[in-house]
Amino acid sequence: MSAASLTNGDDLARRFLARLRPGRDGWLTAGLTAVLVAVAAGASALLLVLTGGSPSASADAIWTGSLADANGWTTTLLNAAPLLLVAVGACICAAGGTFNIGQEGQVLVGGLAGAWVGLRLAVPGPMLVVVVLIAAAVGGGAWAALSAGMLRLRGVNVPVSTLLMTFLAIQLVTFAVSTPWFLQESAEGSSGIADASSNQLPANALLGGFGQYPSVQWNIGLFIALVAAAGVAVVLTRSRWGFRVRMLGLNPLTAKHTGVRVAALGGFTLALSGAFAGLAGGLLMVSPVGTNRLQAGLSDNFGWDGLLVALVARNRPLVAIPVSLVFAVLRAGGDFLSATGVPYYLVDVVKSLLVLAFVAPPVLVDLFRRRRGATPQAAPGLSVVPTKVKAAA
Repeated sequence: MSAASLTNGDDLARRFLARLRPGRDGWLTAGLTAVLVAVAAGASALLLVLTGGSPSASADAIWTGSLADANGWTTTLLNAAPLLLVAVGACICAAGGTFNIGQEGQVLVGGLAGAWVGLRLAVPGPMLVVVVLIAAAVGGGAWAALSAGMLRLRGVNVPVSTLLMTFLAIQLVTFAVSTPWFLQESAEGSSGIADASSNQLPANALLGGFGQYPSVQWNIGLFIALVAAAGVAVVLTRSRWGFRVRMLGLNPLTAKHTGVRVAALGGFTLALSGAFAGLAGGLLMVSPVGTNRLQAGLSDNFGWDGLLVALVARNRPLVAIPVSLVFAVLRAGGDFLSATGVPYYLVDVVKSLLVLAFVAPPVLVDLFRRRRGATPQAAPGLSVVPTKVKAAA
């Protein structure tokens, strides 16, 4: 990863990330955001009406499935934890000026590494779940580090490489759960047919929690995600390393001249972002949000949604906490939409509209400010006649 590639190859993504940072026109941005959120809500209601659904019935279905009772809250909190972990990793990478969009594949590879360790190593007691989560983080980080290596060795654009690596991760996991000597489940029954999934993780590889049905059940994965968000926020704003990362994101040339190892730090932030996404994949393996089996659909768009959480939060880890809860509500409540006759994919449309409503305002305000500054006007009372013309007169 050379300094030239950092300043040229990913310049477009760097400028986009810079425009998401809070600017001077805070009130203008807030007002525009409120207007666009209202427009997004109106557009969502209109889409529901056009598809034969009822906006009020759909809202009630989402409420019932996510926040109406203890079971809904439990499902929402289980979905919020992996979303928040992916978003925190995306915030780290964005702070360093790199746009990682391969979290979906990194979640899958993290789940693959965690499943292999959980099913192959005989670690006694609850220590196994710790080993599974560490392996998942290492797997996701190593997968993202491959993109950092491609940038350094061949100058491959990071957004492009991380995105394409996602499709490779899907094929890798599909091969793993379809190959008997790798991770395919043991054949059972008289038919001797095994499904395309791994065996279920042992009981000591699963995360525990607090509370029992019918009360809200708090999984430990949520506390892991909250601690990660708070820790990353403190490190990025209060540590020397965080200052170097933010300097790299703002101006890599300045960072280089002040002694920052641009290539190493940029690659490390990308790998660290993948590690958090891999940890989210491990969490999907060991928490009740899934079946505790490795499957090709393990990620279930958690990587994409986590990236959207980071974009809506404008790459601030603490703001990502409530935003991840909103996205978790949409995920948990979306399963109840079928009862109203509304297609589930409309939930993705609603999420996309919300992302645009929150991401567009700072970009639009920045463009308006730049355009206004590019056409200066003469101050009143001052002559704009060239000096030579006045002398000739």
